[in-house]
Amino acid sequence: MQDIFVKSLMTTEVAVTPPAADLMDVIQTMLASHYSCMVVTDEDVPVGIVTERDFIRLLAERDDRSIRALKVRDVMSRPLIAVGEDTTLFDALVMITSRNVRHVPVVDGDGKLSGLVTLTDLAKSHFQVYEKQREIIEHSITARTRQLLEANEKLKALSMVDPLMGIGNRRAMEVDLAYSHAQSVRYSRDYSVALFDIDFFKAYNDCYGHLAGDMALRKVAEHLQIRIRKSDRLYRYGGEEILLLLPETPLAGAEILVGRLLEGLAALHIPHQMSTHKVLTMSCGIACQAAEGSKGKGWNDVVALADRCLYQAKQSGRNRYAGTELQSITDAIKSCLRGFEGSPAFSGG
Repeated sequence: MQDIFVKSLMTTEVAVTPPAADLMDVIQTMLASHYSCMVVTDEDVPVGIVTERDFIRLLAERDDRSIRALKVRDVMSRPLIAVGEDTTLFDALVMITSRNVRHVPVVDGDGKLSGLVTLTDLAKSHFQVYEKQREIIEHSITARTRQLLEANEKLKALSMVDPLMGIGNRRAMEVDLAYSHAQSVRYSRDYSVALFDIDFFKAYNDCYGHLAGDMALRKVAEHLQIRIRKSDRLYRYGGEEILLLLPETPLAGAEILVGRLLEGLAALHIPHQMSTHKVLTMSCGIACQAAEGSKGKGWNDVVALADRCLYQAKQSGRNRYAGTELQSITDAIKSCLRGFEGSPAFSGG
């Protein structure tokens, strides 16, 4: 199954405006031309976007006089979410749905605007690919088992949602984390990752059965989903582990939220006789990519640190969290040196 790239789906006729343009002029242009958005560019490089949603928000927040005084740069959405021409359909769909946006500019290798894709374009194309693959599977029912399994694997690869828990799957998680980390580094913005693990889950399955275990996983996912912000994203990391991506969230903010989530789950009093707490609980490891933090490290380093913090939380008694920030190499060396201060070897004695 060949990948479909954004370049083949985008429209190249894109309405643009400079940041210094009067907002009222842009509104009138959009109304007259029936545009749903306009991309804000500076020397052909997209720096923001204005949409119908922005105008609805403005009308709710400001009076007519104050709106007339605004420039486009005062209201445009930023930092801009954009994709490259070689971004795959799946990756683009993950980015646009996870961030609750409908229009995404497409840039070329030089970072200049080359087109625009919409949620409707991507969803329609994804559905067509999915249906085509499903038809292939149906026609392969009488084929050899190996061929059928391969076709099924291709169909699974098109999915962004874990079928059991109803949250994002591992593949979608990796796409989202890669993009979020790049945005964090580029715009110097914090983001945090919380890695949850249900306490004594194997013992839960052994005691209550795998059907009850599946129901418990769904309950935990639902509990988390209704208590996080719209901008936060949940993914099934693997087994009973769930990853929560918290954009623009420092470590302190992540710890407050995670503490509430852990307390809330325990308060549901889901029986778990094999647990030391006698109810279903979770442990959590939190890692933060700070705005002033590590350069040259990737999202996988943040997740690995969250995993180590999760282990620490489990070792400390479970039903709790542990968290830290991802350090730069320089900071890590300084921390090690501080640990040696006062020792005979360090002082030369």
